[in-house]
Amino acid sequence: MAEAIHKKLQSELEKYQQLQKDVSKSMSSRQKLEAQLTENKIVKEELALLDYQNTVYKLIGPVLVKQDLDEAKATVSKRLEYINGEIQRYETLLKEMERKSEQHREVLSSMQQEYQRAQGQAVGKA
Repeated sequence: MAEAIHKKLQSELEKYQQLQKDVSKSMSSRQKLEAQLTENKIVKEELALLDYQNTVYKLIGPVLVKQDLDEAKATVSKRLEYINGEIQRYETLLKEMERKSEQHREVLSSMQQEYQRAQGQAVGKA
């Protein structure tokens, strides 16, 4: 009896650990997005300071290519939109993972108690 509970407990623990790894990866990805968001906001602010007399260049591989100011502003705005959308997606994903993690913790706790009771009964019989 205790052995079967122990195996099930191990299985649930492995699932919980994998979920924690996934949460960690998602948090890391979200942090990278936050850094990109900050960087692109700064670029947008810098582009707002320019007028049509200034020349804007875009880095494509190892080459700087001349770019229209309006096109550069539009590109940065689209990038900001995309990054904000991805951050929202990760927020939703992280909330869902936290909910699942909490459920796993509860299941693990009850299984540990059940395992301890089973071990206690096995010791009492012996």
